[in-house]
Amino acid sequence: MARPTPTAEEVLIEVEAAGLCRSDLHVIDAGPGDLPYRVPFTLGHEVAGRVVRRGPLAVGPAVGERVVVYGPWGCGSCARCAAGAENYCDRRAALDAERVGTGAGLGRDGGMADLMLVPSGRLLVPVGDLAATRAAPLSDAGLTAYHSVATVRRALDDTPGASVVVLGVGGLGHLAVQILRATTNAQVLAVDVREEALALADECGAHFGTLLRPDTAKVLRGRTGGAGAAAVLDFVGSRSSLEPAVDVLRVDGELAVVGSGGGEVLVRKPGALPPGTRISLPFWGTLPELAEVVALAGEGVLKVKVERFALSSATEAVAALRSGGVRGRAVLVPD
Repeated sequence: MARPTPTAEEVLIEVEAAGLCRSDLHVIDAGPGDLPYRVPFTLGHEVAGRVVRRGPLAVGPAVGERVVVYGPWGCGSCARCAAGAENYCDRRAALDAERVGTGAGLGRDGGMADLMLVPSGRLLVPVGDLAATRAAPLSDAGLTAYHSVATVRRALDDTPGASVVVLGVGGLGHLAVQILRATTNAQVLAVDVREEALALADECGAHFGTLLRPDTAKVLRGRTGGAGAAAVLDFVGSRSSLEPAVDVLRVDGELAVVGSGGGEVLVRKPGALPPGTRISLPFWGTLPELAEVVALAGEGVLKVKVERFALSSATEAVAALRSGGVRGRAVLVPD
């Protein structure tokens, strides 16, 4: 394969590691016409590597610098993109209509390869000497978890003795537990269907963990003194997770639905949702937040649990992810 030549603002990076997550499974499983962009393209939206060549108008990291790639690519010129929030680009709907792709490995060639062409150096964040296998997942798993915590922070900061529930302690959830412990004073309560996931939550600093059962909401309320959780972060987003999420939520609380499990919440007044409830649907995070996530990892505060696979064993990694056999984040490394 010929080495791409970056033009204009483009930057070529040599891939050192690329994360694999459930959104990749959604892309793999999509039927004809299901995706808002053209196929084929190379997967891989969690990417760490080294800059090897820059276009003549390139900005940002120099040749030789090690970086992570900011995954959501917007128009680059609207007000939100200019502020570093390309995840919420004002032209997202137009980009979808044009089917040009909305990010690395999402309609545009991503990092499950030896080399990756990035549209602009503005999308790169230096990582110094951070290990590539631990840096790559920061660009989605770490960033999305961080942004989700930021979304509910008001409720946690404004509620004395606040509790927060983390539903699903997988690739994102185990990082959310660490971020909550590092950046808030909240009591962190973890829920999963797997004992090994609860063990991981405990390793990451959760104050309490429980398996998902019919009485889970009651058990969690008991841990909050009966008031309920000031915030719930649902990294599953299925019917089975959203039901206890709603049941355990405190009055004037925050529900952040992060996972794309197809569950639904009925918004009706009056209804099952407590008075004052705020619901958010966090999507990825901002460039400034990615820099903050990298800084936390560099300080040793945020540690990604990874399972390493050779790039040539990508099929094996996908199968492990499907079966729930990955503890933390699966990461592919070029052979």
